[in-house]
Amino acid sequence: MKKYILALDQGTTSSRAIIFSKEGLPVSSAQEEFRQFYPKPGWVEHNPKEIWTSQSDVAVEAMVKAGINASDLAGIGITNQRETTIVWERSTGKPVYNAIVWQDRRTADYCDRLKNEGHAKMIREKTGLVIDAYFSATKIKWILENVAGAAAMASDGKLAFGNIDSWLAWNLSGGRLHITDVSNASRTMLFNINTLEWDKDLLKLFGIPGSMLPEVRSSGEIYGEAVKPFAEPVQIAGIAGDQQAALFGQMCIKPGMVKNTYGTGCFMMMNIGDKPVVSENMLLTTIGWKTGSKIRYALEGSIFIAGAVVQWLRDGLGIINNSAEVEKLAAGVTSSEGVYFVPAFAGLGAPHWEQHARGTIVGITRGTTSAHIARAALDSIAFQTLEVLKAMEKDSGINIKELRVDGGATVNNQLMQFQADILQAKVVRPVITETTALGAAYLAGLATGFWSGTDELEKQWQADRAFLPVIDADSAGKLTDGWNRAVKAVKYWANL
Repeated sequence: MKKYILALDQGTTSSRAIIFSKEGLPVSSAQEEFRQFYPKPGWVEHNPKEIWTSQSDVAVEAMVKAGINASDLAGIGITNQRETTIVWERSTGKPVYNAIVWQDRRTADYCDRLKNEGHAKMIREKTGLVIDAYFSATKIKWILENVAGAAAMASDGKLAFGNIDSWLAWNLSGGRLHITDVSNASRTMLFNINTLEWDKDLLKLFGIPGSMLPEVRSSGEIYGEAVKPFAEPVQIAGIAGDQQAALFGQMCIKPGMVKNTYGTGCFMMMNIGDKPVVSENMLLTTIGWKTGSKIRYALEGSIFIAGAVVQWLRDGLGIINNSAEVEKLAAGVTSSEGVYFVPAFAGLGAPHWEQHARGTIVGITRGTTSAHIARAALDSIAFQTLEVLKAMEKDSGINIKELRVDGGATVNNQLMQFQADILQAKVVRPVITETTALGAAYLAGLATGFWSGTDELEKQWQADRAFLPVIDADSAGKLTDGWNRAVKAVKYWANL
């Protein structure tokens, strides 16, 4: 009897593995941070081999902690940081360059050129995306143009491209699987979300040989066997980009349901059903998942810096020793006292898409302390979420009264309360906040028959706590006005 599902959750700053029971509860977990590389301002890279070894290590560690063997696993679900780009040699599996991370801005000027040449409308209609350095296509192009011999090898069919899901599947299978799922493919700026195929016009525009691309599969099916690092083979049966996995893990399976994930970045998604809708308010249209013949689309607002602002307070500013200290520090003041922190370290995402913006703190006085900076940093996560939610309401015509939240920062009660206050809406935190990994587990479990269907899974979802607004709409509006002024200052600075 197979008793468990293993979820591999490969994130921007760490790799995690969580083992889930039939009841959808975590049995054990393991996590390992890995290095971040910043070769130049605005550049962010990872070591692909380190990503694989860290993910492999935590998979084994989680199994040891649970006291189980590979024979106890019904399947593996993969979820991953999206857009991050790896190109490797097919014959050896050796990366030709570091992974270029989704936050990386090195191709921003090229993206400006694409916009000026008039490609934005075509790309939007085919992919649901705006032109931005965030997505994979321009990163692949950069590697082909800047790594010696890469273009020639790609033309000869010797190179493979993949986002992190493809890289993990390749390594787990010993090089037998070069695959991705529709949710990850839809984040490359190369995939036509209407036809569900790699788009020849886009491949030509970016100069990328089709032979580099992985085979696109559904988000839940038996893809093949993982032979590493297990003592015996385990079925790989679920793949979804981290935000789509969280949407599924939150059981937002009906159109109109919304979740927000607070991770390194912050990502709000709304299930919009089985047909794509092009946003009029600078949100992205993306594929949520595909299971069997059923496809679900979503509207998404991407905030590049959320939890990462807390890491910056720790590593860059040195005002806290670990991320958990930020809540205590921020609680030392009743408000930011007019200080606003716009953490545009990697540009502004939705709904602004100002890729040349940079982080800015305004409103500092002689009385400003580290506690005010910490409070403003946390507040910035809530304000950015508000901007996306308002854009989503305009696109959908739905007045959103409830937001399901998940991710690491949701343990911060102060932030969740401020979020409810600013949104003037109910914020609901589930018992299981690791919904990204849970969504990957659910997809794999449905594909292998471990779970019977979504009816069974919906019964497992439970609320831990609901946060209701404790300030009135006028007070929330005044705070938001200050944030809007701060964002205007950032945009002005970016375009001087």
